Amino acid sequence: MSTETGSVELVGEQTVGNIARTALFAAIVGAFAQVSFPNPLAPAIPVTLQVLGIFLAGIFLGPLWGSASLVLYLVAGAVGAPVFAGGSAGLVNVVGDLTSGYLLSYPFAAFAIGAIVHDGLTLRDPKRADIVRLVGGMVVGTVIIYAFGTVGFSYFGDYGLVEAFMLSAVAFIPFEAFKIAAAVGIVRNDRVTAE
Repeated sequence: MSTETGSVELVGEQTVGNIARTALFAAIVGAFAQVSFPNPLAPAIPVTLQVLGIFLAGIFLGPLWGSASLVLYLVAGAVGAPVFAGGSAGLVNVVGDLTSGYLLSYPFAAFAIGAIVHDGLTLRDPKRADIVRLVGGMVVGTVIIYAFGTVGFSYFGDYGLVEAFMLSAVAFIPFEAFKIAAAVGIVRNDRVTAE
């Protein structure tokens, strides 16, 4: 008696690739969080490269996988991986700290950036997006990050919303402009591909 077994593909090759890229971008954001320095205009919150990672996740992974990478990043940090600014970790960083609002905004920002750059949920080549779409997506993502960040900073720091906005958003605009320019440069670089 002979039995033949055929090859059964449980998960498609594209899905495996997307999962790998999702994990890679979660790690990139964690690495970028370690690059931090004090903001002279708002010493309570350091300037990090995390937001550049969020920009790139949304741009290169699209709305669904980009936001998934940031959820993975938050889960890794919440369970103890030292991936938050300054090598910190733990659930308190996500739901009980001055910077919690920023962290919670990341999946939403990556989703919005990806949806704008890719003109919907379908992943397209980000190099085909025009500069207005690229910059517009990152500006919308920044607004989402600032909105969540301001509310979290106000709540956990016991500041009024206007003061919190000045300290947790306005003080960071020059740095975000630099990150937007860097992200455009990375996307437009011929040595970087989305595949």
